[in-house]
Amino acid sequence: MVQKAERVTGKRGKPVGNITRGTTNPNRMRRLDRWLAGPQAWRLRAAVDPLVVDLGYGASPATAVELFERLQAVRPDVRVCGIEIEPERVRVAKDLERPGLSFHLGGFEMPVPGKPVIVRAFNVLRQYEEADVASIWELVCARLAPGGLFIDGTCDEIGRRMTWVALGAGGPLSLSFSARFGSFELPSELAERLPKALIHRNVPGERIYAFLQAMDQAWLAAAPMESFGKRQRWTAMCISLRDAGWPVQDGPARWRLGELTVDWMAVAPA
Repeated sequence: MVQKAERVTGKRGKPVGNITRGTTNPNRMRRLDRWLAGPQAWRLRAAVDPLVVDLGYGASPATAVELFERLQAVRPDVRVCGIEIEPERVRVAKDLERPGLSFHLGGFEMPVPGKPVIVRAFNVLRQYEEADVASIWELVCARLAPGGLFIDGTCDEIGRRMTWVALGAGGPLSLSFSARFGSFELPSELAERLPKALIHRNVPGERIYAFLQAMDQAWLAAAPMESFGKRQRWTAMCISLRDAGWPVQDGPARWRLGELTVDWMAVAPA
């Protein structure tokens, strides 16, 4: 088993990266997949080549298979390529290949033909050094198709709490939170699942800290809405944040799912 916070390695001719722990569970990525098949579905529909990469899918290929099946509803001809740096994980996954779904040995260099319109790397960069994040982001984003998106995120073991950074060719675009109602007392509890670029930044003086504190305050102020359900309370929180000047994206249709997306510059490291 590898340790946390491995430095990026990659010798000539070999995959770029390190073997991670690979822990995963079926349906763990459902919240992110719902976002990709929802407000981000236009990227797949507009793509000339609907190529999607699940980068570092882990010891089990289950979430890669689920991603393929969910995105087929958006684009029936979607191609999902699962990439793993550990050869045995690829060997095991090969039995699940089918038209449109394949598994490959590789790392952040993504050795697949074509330019992906979506790259998902979940619970991967969390196991690297923070100093390596920017170079990994740059490497992956350089491979994106025009209008493509790279998702760097983290979630708990069964996908109840998750956050992710969405990046385009020019860098980070937004930070999203998604949580199952009833899995938290305060929204700031999602801080333990922040991506590597932000996990150590939740301290006074940093933007992400200020935003999480604002979320808590808005959540507490919306307590009277709880009598109508937690969805209404979360929605009231989002409206309050937006009215206070935070660049909150989307609207009630996403908020009711326990989701909130904010512009990256509002939470970027100071």
